[in-house]
Amino acid sequence: MRTAESWNDYRIIDASCGEKLESWGGRLLVRPDPQIIWKTEHKTDLWEKADAVYHRSSRGGGEWEFKRKLPESWKIGYKDLKFIIRPTGFKHTGLFPEQAVNWDYMSQKIRAAGRPIKVLNLFAYTGGATLACAAAGAQVSHIDASKGMVQWARDNAAASGLSDRPVRWLTDDCEKFVRREIRRENRYDAIVMDPPSYGRGPGGEVWKLEDNIYDLVKLCAGALSDDPLFFLLNSYTTGLSHSVMAYILSEILTPLFGGNVTADEIGIPVEKSGMCLPCGSTAIWSRG
Repeated sequence: MRTAESWNDYRIIDASCGEKLESWGGRLLVRPDPQIIWKTEHKTDLWEKADAVYHRSSRGGGEWEFKRKLPESWKIGYKDLKFIIRPTGFKHTGLFPEQAVNWDYMSQKIRAAGRPIKVLNLFAYTGGATLACAAAGAQVSHIDASKGMVQWARDNAAASGLSDRPVRWLTDDCEKFVRREIRRENRYDAIVMDPPSYGRGPGGEVWKLEDNIYDLVKLCAGALSDDPLFFLLNSYTTGLSHSVMAYILSEILTPLFGGNVTADEIGIPVEKSGMCLPCGSTAIWSRG
């Protein structure tokens, strides 16, 4: 497992009985996590001092119980990047901290490339990968279907002092955008994607990751340059293992460009247990 161990402003303090106790810049949140199936006793009394707890509803979704008054939003930092944190109605806060291991990987690859790099970030959410790539010197196209998330990403870029970087902020359907880019012969040296497990398009089209991911990766291969740097695929879908994603990347990209594929779970250390909480999987094709 690749673990995000370089955080100062974010911590998982404890995890048990379907919940994790987190510190987001010193503010304590309790959120559900389906991976936490163990039923150990709490290892700290900080559970009782949580500022907010997210309760799932049996009808789907859920709501926050604010035990103490919190600001509507606040900022946390990862290295030179700044992110605006805001508890949402779907338990999320606007950031997936485990992705820091991928931010570091992409940043290192871009800085070491020794040439201009164009990155396509699909399903780009609030822009963690976009900021990391832009800070490393890449030109980035940031694509997400949610106008609100694209604005949140732009706000994160401003907070990080990156508003002047060459980033295209686009609200669009990712698959349709890639098809247009291929027709326009716009090519990218790196592609990042973190597609949802399930969703519906504007015309009622059903998106199911396991059914659609192969075709999407194959389509995106047509948007790569002649000398691509990397292709990073991330998933939170438990039914799509890192080994399956690695197989897909190997079958599609290796015959075209050579290179190699690595894949693993990504996670975050849990302070009180000394173990790591798995938080998804990533497969990466790279030139070398």
